[in-house]
Amino acid sequence: MSPVAKLFKWGTCLYEAFLALPLIGGLFIIANGWVPLAIAFLLHAVAVVVLQREHKPFMGNVLGIITSILAFVPIVGWIMHAITAFILLMEGVSASRQAPRY
Repeated sequence: MSPVAKLFKWGTCLYEAFLALPLIGGLFIIANGWVPLAIAFLLHAVAVVVLQREHKPFMGNVLGIITSILAFVPIVGWIMHAITAFILLMEGVSASRQAPRY
């Protein structure tokens, strides 16, 4: 996996994990007028393009796009951010293990 693809995979994972924090993530989103959800949408969209070009797993980022759209609902958003962060973590770990280490 290229450094750019790793950056997007792990960066979106950490961003989703931050947004999944029960009180802090929700307050951050509301305090910034739901702009963090738009930023998450854009990050996931770019990540899908980068990862798809490298034939790496990108379904976690597709779920991130869906999460960014539906996350304005408070409890649903929290749960979806947590699920998305977990899936991105699993994809990142599995993709890094598949790469040959020379």
